[in-house]
Amino acid sequence: MQDIAFPDLTEEQKLNPKIRSKVINEFSPLIKYIASRIAIRLPPHIDLNDLINAGVIGLIDAIEKFDASKQIKFKTYAEFRIRGAILDELRSMDWVPRSVRQKARKVEDTYAKLEYALGRPASDEEVAQEMNIDLESFHRLISETASVSLLSLDDLGEDDSDASRRNLLEYILQDEKDWPSHRLRYAELRETVAKAIMSLPEKERMVISLYYYDELTMKEIGHVLKFTESRVSQIHTKAILRLRSKMQKLFKEIRS
Repeated sequence: MQDIAFPDLTEEQKLNPKIRSKVINEFSPLIKYIASRIAIRLPPHIDLNDLINAGVIGLIDAIEKFDASKQIKFKTYAEFRIRGAILDELRSMDWVPRSVRQKARKVEDTYAKLEYALGRPASDEEVAQEMNIDLESFHRLISETASVSLLSLDDLGEDDSDASRRNLLEYILQDEKDWPSHRLRYAELRETVAKAIMSLPEKERMVISLYYYDELTMKEIGHVLKFTESRVSQIHTKAILRLRSKMQKLFKEIRS
């Protein structure tokens, strides 16, 4: 990825059509990169160009709403808005059936209940037993809910209704007068997410690290770990559902 030439964006620059156009042109490779990363795990009928167009809208939104006085880099804010706009576009397509989201929520709730009681990550066998299903059915359930894992850490609402869906980072970044406290909460969020990732079983932690930090594809991770791509996808889904169950608690605390 090339370096972006706009670490900050002043109010005067935001109102200059030539600079706005230059920003959009400068960020085009980043938009395509983010959209392509997301599209890798989507059904073939989802058009990449639709995601890219949504990303452009997200960037324009970022240009209009960016406030340099809040001491956050424009690139960081733009990436958040670009990704958020793409995910919003996917949600509007409603390509993940409600029944699948409900199954995922049931797995999350089971993870949360067991891991609170056990004080450690629950095994597949323990989760299957708690859900009154056999191990094969549990693994099939994880495969069925893989599509949800793309949006899982972005949708942290109380239920599955569109009105309740809220991105934790969006909540942290919303306009507030008390910005120093705002930054403190963001730091606390980062620390909590890091701790949640570190608490994952080793394989799940490794997949999360390779996918989100090293930015490898599922296929590439499979080569590294000597797993099939489908097995990597399954491990990723379990990791996301575990993390989501932990983040639900944090989200409720932030809202209270």
